Amino acid sequence: MNNEDRNKELKVVPVIDTILLTGMDYTLAFKSEEFAQLLSELDERAIALAMKHKGRHDTLTEENFYKVGVLLQILDVEHKEQLVMLKVRALERVEVSALRLEGVSIIARYDEAGDENDLDANSQAEMLNYIKNIVHEIGAHFRGAEPFLKMIDQEVNLNVLICRVGEFMHISALDKQGLLESRSLKERSLKFLDHLIKHKESIKLQFEVAEKFSEKANKMHRETVLREHLKAIQEELNQGQEEGAGPGQVYREKIEACGMPEEVKKTALQEVAKLESQNPSSPDYNIIRNYLDILVELPWQSSEPKEIDLDAARRILDEQHYGLEKVKERIIQHLAVMKLKHDKKGSILLLVGPPGIGKTSLGRSIAEALGRKYIRVSLGGIKDEAEIRGHRRTYIGALPGRIISNLRKAGEKNPVFVLDEIDKLMAAYNGDPASALLEVLDPEQNNSFTDHYLEVPYDLSEVFFIATANSLDGIPGPLLDRMETIAISSYTANEKFHIGQDHLIPAVLAEHGLGHEHLVIEDQALRDIIGNYTLEAGVRGLRRQIATVARVASEKIVSHKVELPYVVSNAMLEEILGNTVIRHDLALSDNPAGVVTGLAWTPVGGDILFIEGTAMPGSGQLTLTGKLGDVMKESARISLSLVKSRLALSSINYNFKEKDLHIHVPSGAVAKDGPSAGIALFTAIASLISGVKVDPKLAMTGEITLRGAVLPVGGIKEKLLAAHRAGIQKVLIPGDNIRDLKELPEEVLEQLEIKPVEVIEDVLAETLGISLASPQIVLENGFMRELPGNDQNQYIMDI
Repeated sequence: MNNEDRNKELKVVPVIDTILLTGMDYTLAFKSEEFAQLLSELDERAIALAMKHKGRHDTLTEENFYKVGVLLQILDVEHKEQLVMLKVRALERVEVSALRLEGVSIIARYDEAGDENDLDANSQAEMLNYIKNIVHEIGAHFRGAEPFLKMIDQEVNLNVLICRVGEFMHISALDKQGLLESRSLKERSLKFLDHLIKHKESIKLQFEVAEKFSEKANKMHRETVLREHLKAIQEELNQGQEEGAGPGQVYREKIEACGMPEEVKKTALQEVAKLESQNPSSPDYNIIRNYLDILVELPWQSSEPKEIDLDAARRILDEQHYGLEKVKERIIQHLAVMKLKHDKKGSILLLVGPPGIGKTSLGRSIAEALGRKYIRVSLGGIKDEAEIRGHRRTYIGALPGRIISNLRKAGEKNPVFVLDEIDKLMAAYNGDPASALLEVLDPEQNNSFTDHYLEVPYDLSEVFFIATANSLDGIPGPLLDRMETIAISSYTANEKFHIGQDHLIPAVLAEHGLGHEHLVIEDQALRDIIGNYTLEAGVRGLRRQIATVARVASEKIVSHKVELPYVVSNAMLEEILGNTVIRHDLALSDNPAGVVTGLAWTPVGGDILFIEGTAMPGSGQLTLTGKLGDVMKESARISLSLVKSRLALSSINYNFKEKDLHIHVPSGAVAKDGPSAGIALFTAIASLISGVKVDPKLAMTGEITLRGAVLPVGGIKEKLLAAHRAGIQKVLIPGDNIRDLKELPEEVLEQLEIKPVEVIEDVLAETLGISLASPQIVLENGFMRELPGNDQNQYIMDI
């Protein structure tokens, strides 16, 4: 091995968690039991390599080390107890190409990797001055930094300056290795400058936080000392109880002025006494003050009764809500009772109906009609009882419940309080808010409602509570029992048209900065929007579609693309709103045998549905499809049993044992349930086996029983409106539903022929023209005979 090769190999000194930078002297400490032999055999020079991964000396491999290190000059080796102290000087950067183990020594083959000096003298001078200035800014925060700053000012070598300053900075080992591996002096200087600026900002932030904390602590201490001195002076001069001496006297005056009941006043005064005994810096001091603030701000005195003008109330309701005559009449009746008896309790209404029909706005109109404050609280999704009753004061950040908090904001004891979406309360592990409302909405209990935060009774009997819900299903029975339910049905297309003309279009035009001189929507266009672009019980979707038309018009008007006024006709709707999104089923021109038109109710109105039946060779099985619910499936089985039992009374001969029946209700992805399709299912099966077609312009609804009776159903108004819209001319309804026809518009009653039916014999006569004998039969000795008398629903079996 020649001298040149020998000079390219040196022993390695493993360095842990430290990066050595060139131009600096270091003292490295090693545990003697691990590295004593390695360090004792070092030559005058060695290679210092930082370790990526720690490990025992006897298990080190090439993967444990970085590839770039520094050439060391060994100055001294000193043994101290359990440590070996190695004094070295970092000379220059080297790049290691290979490592190998020889006994306890690690030998590195290396190449010298000098710095690339890519900064001219002026640039180096500027960088030196910039780094020195930042170091001076940092040093200004520390006492005793003058000697270090003086040494820094005398440094003229950029590399040495980086090393000297970097030694005192919190730079990670990985970032220091990055500095070492940068051959470019410019790149290394910029990287170091980035670390230095971050270090400066971190120190600055720490000192600002410490300064603010110190100022706050000093201020609190000073205020505490001054208060103690003031208290001592007042006691010495016997002025502690004089007027204006402290917040206690202020609260006493407010308590006397707000008219609290005696029981509440006693509790409030006890809290004032506690407040005066507390140190103002104590946490309990502010808790007591917040409690007293809420107590004195609540309206305790009864409000002056206001005269109720029923004519004005009726006018306000008519102006703000089109239609809903029955609902408005019920509200006026309530107001009339309140006018006769000012202390009437039990004014708790529940408005139930589909979304978007104006339940919440009715509450606002009632408040305006009564001249009272209006409060609205949304209960949807609430699952914490504390939202109603409040939190105990022992909890940090405790507050009263929503009832008390809103009464405090209103400042009156008798507002109109709307509890919105009461059917969407949720029970959870932290209580049942619906149960907490039982006391609020009970006229016999709410005169002493107790909020957990207040812990004193509060009278809610003067509050006019109005609850709203989309359905009664989500309301617990005990809570529902405490309210008077007013059902609000969906709007008819004609009602939506007038609401759109009188309310929605003016409101939308005002929101978009338009007037009737800018935009005009023709009547037929509005009707087409209602029929073809919305499917809802209320008018929210209609408002959104009108707003879309207004935005399109705004763009055209601002861009001067159209002349004013911009008139929207029904022929332009497809261009503005796109393709129609609603498809209503229409009556067919011809129904084959086994197909019947039924009527259905949905939360967004009524619709017609077709019931289809077919027969095939089989073994008497009944197949039902169309995503039917259990109740509807039971209706189909009842219908089949009725058809089998009543065919014996007719001349129709049908072998059920050798035939399978399949009943399908289209729109198979839509769930369907309920008993009201009973007579339609019965008629479909009867039409199928008799071969007689049913008039396609005839629709029907009604529940059937196994004895052949037709029972009343709900949603008659919506179903008949759907029949009218679909082109149906004749409708069969249960006889008991005749009273529901009063809710229908006159134009619908005039164009529909409505036939009441009581039993299935009436249904067969109207649909198939089959006259079926009444089931006045008995079974005697294997033969059937008529039962004497007029009881058509009685069966007698002689055994």
